[in-house]
Amino acid sequence: MASKQDDGPADSEAQHNPHASASRWRHQESSSFRKHALDAPQTQARDPVNNGTTGDLANFLNSSRVEPDGDGGSSSQHQPLPITDGAAAAKDHADDGHKDAASPDGKEIVCGPLLNYRRMDDGKWYGSVLVVVKGGGREALYQPSLVLRRAADPTEDGSAPTDAASAPADAVAGTSGVEGGREATKETRFESQRLYSDPRNTFWSFDIEVPLEADEVKYEYEVPGMRFAADPQSRVSAFFVPAVDESMRIMFHSCNGFSIGTDEDAFSGTPLWRDVVRKHERKPFHVMIGGGDQIYNDGIRVNGPLRAWTDIGNPKKRREYPFPEKLRAECDDYYLKNYIRWYSAKPFALANCQIPQLNIWDDHDIIDGFGSYVDRFMRCDVFRGIGGTAHKYYMLFQHHLPPPESTYTSGESRPFGFRPQVVHATTPAHSPIADHLDANGNPPAADPNQLINTFVAPPKTYLQYIVGEKPGPYVAEHSFNIYSRLGARIALVGIDARTERTRHQVNYPETYELILKRLRDELGAAAGSSRPIKHLILLLGIPIAYPRLTWLENVFRSPIMGPIKFMNRRFGLGGGLFNHFDGSVDLLDDLDDHYTAKTHKAERAFLVQSMQKIAAEFSVRVTILGGDVHLAALGRFYSNPKLKLPVEKDSRYMANIVSSAIVNKPPPQAVANLLARRNKIHHLDHDTDETMLNLFDKNPGQSKKTADHNRCTMPSRNFAILTENSPNATAAAETKADGTKAGTFSGKDGHSPLHRGELEAGTKHKAASYETHGRGHDGSLDICINVEIDQHDAEGKTQGYGLTVPTLDCEGGPSRSQGATA
Repeated sequence: MASKQDDGPADSEAQHNPHASASRWRHQESSSFRKHALDAPQTQARDPVNNGTTGDLANFLNSSRVEPDGDGGSSSQHQPLPITDGAAAAKDHADDGHKDAASPDGKEIVCGPLLNYRRMDDGKWYGSVLVVVKGGGREALYQPSLVLRRAADPTEDGSAPTDAASAPADAVAGTSGVEGGREATKETRFESQRLYSDPRNTFWSFDIEVPLEADEVKYEYEVPGMRFAADPQSRVSAFFVPAVDESMRIMFHSCNGFSIGTDEDAFSGTPLWRDVVRKHERKPFHVMIGGGDQIYNDGIRVNGPLRAWTDIGNPKKRREYPFPEKLRAECDDYYLKNYIRWYSAKPFALANCQIPQLNIWDDHDIIDGFGSYVDRFMRCDVFRGIGGTAHKYYMLFQHHLPPPESTYTSGESRPFGFRPQVVHATTPAHSPIADHLDANGNPPAADPNQLINTFVAPPKTYLQYIVGEKPGPYVAEHSFNIYSRLGARIALVGIDARTERTRHQVNYPETYELILKRLRDELGAAAGSSRPIKHLILLLGIPIAYPRLTWLENVFRSPIMGPIKFMNRRFGLGGGLFNHFDGSVDLLDDLDDHYTAKTHKAERAFLVQSMQKIAAEFSVRVTILGGDVHLAALGRFYSNPKLKLPVEKDSRYMANIVSSAIVNKPPPQAVANLLARRNKIHHLDHDTDETMLNLFDKNPGQSKKTADHNRCTMPSRNFAILTENSPNATAAAETKADGTKAGTFSGKDGHSPLHRGELEAGTKHKAASYETHGRGHDGSLDICINVEIDQHDAEGKTQGYGLTVPTLDCEGGPSRSQGATA
């Protein structure tokens, strides 16, 4: 792959926002920014990165513009918003009667290629590639194909060689003969599948597969006969597949975007993606795991079609605001354009086409706090409408799957979005799901208004998905949970923690049952094979081993907030403290999102204890990935020291890698220090304790990001790397002996190292260094959290903090001393 990493020229018309907040925590924009937006609606937030062309922007601004109806509390300051109404666009397309030079021909790629990983099975690697092209409709304008070929050998250190991938397309296409000492295989052509198409764009997906071999293999691919709307990094892209007896090198990230009101100039845009690409070029990643918020769609309520709705001051009127077809089309167009803009933006786009993605979603993929507001407000037409629309593009862009035929609208028309074959007729009438059904308890037919000159492929799933049995309460779709093998000895289970979420639940009990059954089936089958699973990665959208903020919840829910809420509604007092949706304290939806919230206490305990039982039953080490909180940390569950159980035999020991955000701003230092003060030893149950590890032995570089007492929370942008110390590797040179035997850690609490892999955790640990990360041979898992040194550095240089998670040798199956209590 080409090493080009420039972000393109800055947009000369982009305006710096002087009112953006550089200090607000999490998702809340500054009050000055809101006032600025109201007083100067012509000023819109600057794109964080630039694609190198203003063509799409010009087309966007010159498209049809629709004035607001004037009802529902719209302001005279409302800015007309461009929309692409499906029916109107179809009519305009039909009325043309001819094609001219400006008419789409189906050969112009406006986004992509985007590379996804699906699974490994029967000695093969399965993935997919997505391209989005300009134009479309019910009939395909042009059907592309994808050409895949094996490239040169990697170099001895595992890095990508300098080869044809960085050459011009005409110099690469159709190559044969010897490359880098290995004869290149003949090209394999894969035909495309049309997932969705309307007059604006067509989504083409290519299901690709390659055999697993004795060595790591590099593959190149391209979509010949196509041209790019913007200057591509290369017409030929490449990716790496691990050797059949090796596990994948994993990169993990979350919170890949900016909250509204963030001063993006102060954070140099998205530089950590440069560091990801540099590390990939040095030693390739085999998979890129997205832990949620892969895109931030919150702007839909500030400079998008929900602006009029957001401006309504009365929560009751806002709750009763309709979501008709016109507003649905505007929101649909916003999500589509925002996805195309963000997923085409360098340097993120460089990673998209080289490192296979595997994603779950979170609230910002829809809108801030979706699912965690009060139930009566979450049921409103607008939230149900944007939930369906966001899900449509989440399926297309992040999973390369067909969307539903249509999504929810209100008014006299019936709600849409369900697929009849997957809805249970036994859904109780009092269930939130019943709100989406017709009088006979059946899902309605697709909305014909949304199918004018539009093609939608039939529903399709793949073997890696664990699909929830019933739709979510607010997103009228089924959860898509993931089980996928990440090479020889690592597997991943990802829980869709947004589709089924309410303020009082993260997932349905029935969904947990499906996931746990699938895990037992897969781990049981692997146990009898030559490559049993030794590490299980649990992917969650939010941390689960994290400091509790119950005292803050109690304050926000206490009666003393009542008069303050009243003053806010009447006079705007404390405007920055309350959110713009249901009038609740703004941080309360963030706190309710966490597994450590009081409302999720029982569900959290069930999930942790269930994973402990899985670990004990199959002697598999569980490691958790979580994001959302915009800082780096590492929590651990472990057996009560009174049991004197070494970690190597402790099925309760689970490390929770908290890596967030790769783009968004971190919380203020004071917030990180406060969380560190709350790093107590908690008791999940009689046999399980939990606390965070003092991972950050120093601040990154010469910076001063935390107080001297804080060694467990790091408020700086970051991403994580996980690599198995392959048991197939030859014995590396011995590191300096620490003179400590594994057994001597028994009886220690979590404020001390619990096993040898936690000794000298941080910058001095062997997992923190490229030269020694993943170079062991005992089957353990090296973990490195890469922390940004200087937010003003456009190159995104990072400091590594490492530790090692050992394999589990749990003898005799679950018991009181080795398994979890119920």
